Amino acid sequence: MSALFEPRTLRSLTIPNRVWMAPMCQYSAEPAGPNAGVAQDWHFAHYAARATGGTGLILVEATAVSPEGRISPYDLGIWNDTQAESLRRITGFLKSQGTVPSIQIAHAGRKASTDQPWKGGAPVGADGHGWQPVGPSPLPFDEGHPVPDELTKDQIAEITGRFAAAARRALDAGFEVVEIHGAHGYLIGEFLSPHSNHRTDEYGGSFENRTRFALEVVDAVRAVWPEELPLFFRISATDWLEDEAGWTADETVRFAALLQEHGVDLLDVSTGGNAPRVRIPVGPGYQVPFAARVKAETGLPVAAVGLITETEQAEKILANGEADAVLLGRELLRNPSWARHAARELGAEVHVPAQYHRSV
Repeated sequence: MSALFEPRTLRSLTIPNRVWMAPMCQYSAEPAGPNAGVAQDWHFAHYAARATGGTGLILVEATAVSPEGRISPYDLGIWNDTQAESLRRITGFLKSQGTVPSIQIAHAGRKASTDQPWKGGAPVGADGHGWQPVGPSPLPFDEGHPVPDELTKDQIAEITGRFAAAARRALDAGFEVVEIHGAHGYLIGEFLSPHSNHRTDEYGGSFENRTRFALEVVDAVRAVWPEELPLFFRISATDWLEDEAGWTADETVRFAALLQEHGVDLLDVSTGGNAPRVRIPVGPGYQVPFAARVKAETGLPVAAVGLITETEQAEKILANGEADAVLLGRELLRNPSWARHAARELGAEVHVPAQYHRSV
């Protein structure tokens, strides 16, 4: 059997294949009013197309746990029941196609309140439906970005509770996997890295202190997420900072072991995003070695992501034991039926809707 199309069981959930869709923001929700953060027809069509294309698991884009946690005013949210209900249509259709509906819950921290990327992605103020960002320390992400308000310990506890509430709503909406977003320089990742976390209390300084918030969020989510369903965590394995202190691959391995102890079932391994203008050696599969190292040194299941585009490349990553699944991003934007095409190349079977039987 092809490694790419072998089912994978995590806790009691069996995922039909190892072709998974990475969370990619669509910036297509209403920015304000009673329908702020509510999934639209665009979201349904977007995710439905990848499900009919044979994708085994789909991670719905970074979905904010609070209004201030959105990357942009146009992000999906899951801080109220109306938003959760709007996602039920999506989860129901994904299940009907044999795809596991999953969601990434997130808080953007100091990188919040920015415009849609095709409009430049610059910070927006109140006139653009924006707000004042928050972070572990009063350090702006980049020039031209606002100085975030430093979170108090009470505010940190409140956000932790927001993650737990989001997970409960995700379950009610029909999701079978929840992923905590700790990558790409958003709030949890900001706490992890000494580049963005200059606190002197129990949430800053040492490795144990910088990982405290992340583990508190994991514990809060795991407490409300069913024992039989898996919990994922997305991490940036390195800040790619050479000349100053940042989050490192060594810390990622150390942290992965802790996440496993706290009930995380799979680490979604990405990199970067916490510091602007860093040099990243981008190329095919450039982040796979970070995932492979976590898997080899901790035994925690991992998903690899980053310029995985070819069938043979994806099959090799899994056959070599470098990852337990591959997460495709841009390639699934280009080709929603990538899984079906890959199955044909490998002589494997994948779900094909009856209506598309002529495509087999």
